[in-house]
Amino acid sequence: MMSVTEHTVDAVRKTITVQASPERAFRVFTEEYDTWWPRSHHIGKSPMKKAIIEGRVGGRCYSEQVDGTDCDWGSVLVWDPPRRLVIAWQIDARWQFEPDLAKSSEVEVRFTPEAGGGTRVDLEHRLLERHGLDAPAIRTAIDSPNGWGALLQMYADRVAQTV
Repeated sequence: MMSVTEHTVDAVRKTITVQASPERAFRVFTEEYDTWWPRSHHIGKSPMKKAIIEGRVGGRCYSEQVDGTDCDWGSVLVWDPPRRLVIAWQIDARWQFEPDLAKSSEVEVRFTPEAGGGTRVDLEHRLLERHGLDAPAIRTAIDSPNGWGALLQMYADRVAQTV
């Protein structure tokens, strides 16, 4: 019998088009992450005050909490503005920080120019099998109605407000 860790779990893929240049689309996704990421989506013990993606390879992805603590949830693996961003998703099925990169999945976001000045934003959450037996539960959560599809729509709404 094969375990989850011995085969690939299908990636979650979502695409949305925004009416902004790739540079602006990338900037809103990263530098302005706090303006569109919902306060309900965090793993800290205290309510989230601010969501941050540090703009460099090795940068932290974390939230500042109202109690003054920080809560890491990922790290930047690829920083290639305005084309591409890859983040290690260091969250386990219990919605806790996972420090071991070998047990973390990846979120890649690509920004591709479209005719007419828009940008296609392709998000792929992959390598879910690294979460072991919890991979199916994590995949279900990130592909749910409150998962990546809804989050990308919040992002697109923010881009539309700021163009």
